[in-house]
Amino acid sequence: MEIWTEQPEKTDVEAVVRRYFGLLRAGRIPEAEQLVDHTAVRHVLKALWTGSVGAGSDADEASCGPAPATEWERNLSWLRELDLASFHWGHTGSHLYVEIAYRARIIEVSLGFWVKPTDAGWVVSGPSTLW
Repeated sequence: MEIWTEQPEKTDVEAVVRRYFGLLRAGRIPEAEQLVDHTAVRHVLKALWTGSVGAGSDADEASCGPAPATEWERNLSWLRELDLASFHWGHTGSHLYVEIAYRARIIEVSLGFWVKPTDAGWVVSGPSTLW
């Protein structure tokens, strides 16, 4: 996990978020979890799947029956079709959210991160899922 002795610059935080997302896209989940002060990755992956692949499969599910709840966990190849879009910082500079694109279209789910002080120094925490 990246730790700074002073509150990091926005560019430093964005670089950590980009590395985190790159690891997710590559299916390197344990490494991504180690990069930030992490919340439940299963929740994050499920939200990303629901907002991207799952959003386009509602009609298919109605005609073919519901897909197993863990379909998105068995094959993470869908993550490669996600990209980071725009970064949006809060007015205090301590939190941001990043829009996510699936097949070049912005989806309804964004990932939120915040910069927080700990006993060891400043860290990036998150992500939260924003709908």
